[in-house]
Amino acid sequence: MSFNTVIPTTKRIERLQYENPWWTNGNVQQVYQDMSKRLYFDLFYPFVKETDIKRAVVLMGPRRVGKTVMMFHTIQELIKERIAPQKIFFIGIDNPIYMHLSLEDILLLAKEAVQVDTLEGCFVFFDEIQYLKDSERHLKVLIDLYPKTKFVVSGSAAAALRLQSTESGAGRFTDFMLPPLTFHEYIHLKGLHHLVQARTIVYRNKEIPFFTTHDNKAFNKEFFHYLNFGGYPEVVLSEKIQSDMGRYVRSDIVDKVLLRDLPSLYGIKDVQELNSFFTYLAYNTGNEFSYERLSKDSGIQKEIIKKYLEYLEAAFLIKVIHKVNETAKKFKRITSFKVYLTNPSLRTALSSHITETDNEMGNMVETAIFSQWMHRENLDLKYARWKMGRSEGEVDIVLLDNKLFQPH
Repeated sequence: MSFNTVIPTTKRIERLQYENPWWTNGNVQQVYQDMSKRLYFDLFYPFVKETDIKRAVVLMGPRRVGKTVMMFHTIQELIKERIAPQKIFFIGIDNPIYMHLSLEDILLLAKEAVQVDTLEGCFVFFDEIQYLKDSERHLKVLIDLYPKTKFVVSGSAAAALRLQSTESGAGRFTDFMLPPLTFHEYIHLKGLHHLVQARTIVYRNKEIPFFTTHDNKAFNKEFFHYLNFGGYPEVVLSEKIQSDMGRYVRSDIVDKVLLRDLPSLYGIKDVQELNSFFTYLAYNTGNEFSYERLSKDSGIQKEIIKKYLEYLEAAFLIKVIHKVNETAKKFKRITSFKVYLTNPSLRTALSSHITETDNEMGNMVETAIFSQWMHRENLDLKYARWKMGRSEGEVDIVLLDNKLFQPH
């Protein structure tokens, strides 16, 4: 007996109808309507509305940054713009009820559930697509079979999605990165606009925008709160979660990535070693490392360390930054590099809250500043460190022009 005969088709159709209440009432669930939109929504939505180009949109990012919520906000906006609700499908691939079905199988079930004649002009949202084996191949088939249907997919296990979307999926997928909350979004989400005023300054005959505050004490208090709790929308808005940050983030974000997503994608055997290695990096976020030092401190072989760094970076947990010299030239041999968490509140979840006087405060601030930039795909961020005689020089953040290879 196959798995597909165990779960009746009627039950799968009932699930699809439950996931898509707008088919009958014309609106997404109230809980999603009540949530504030990420500021990234205005950047993401045009990619969804672009139907002239035969491309799927791949919404990538760490766990719990709001990818699913952004999908529902997108669906609500489509309905506002007079797209027929029955032409919008949402399917959560992580639900075991769809086990052993292809994307097309599920899509045709949804078509049957809503009783539409054609998929032309439909918008199809597949959430958590990494839980489908060979998802990239399935998605390419759908794009080719249904050129007049718009497909939008989300995934947390970026290691697989990024590889597929940049190589075998070239020309068929448009990647969109949704990072942890930036400080600007934190201010927006908490309604603290009164703390920030927009200004301009004239530089080289151009007006350059910048921001200032009239209340440094209140502003610094919020920034400090952002360092400890600011990475995830749910954490920012819930004092209950903040009081038990370790359990929420470790179990729902770190453990699922380290103990489930990465091992299943890469066949990692020693998950506890990977977990300990990540905790060590998190505690030392913003520090400079070498493979020799990491190997000595952790007892892990250099080649395995290189793989772990690659895995953790692909899962959006860390960012590895390489060094340039005083002329902004890359070193021929990589001997040292810095490692940053993708948002500082990860460290809080793994250890404890920091206070203004803690020794780690400087590294946390540096991590926060880096996290405002790391999600920008085309930005080549480095740091500079060099020796000239008896003196040493250092620049924490260097942005290189990808065309001119010159620092900004």
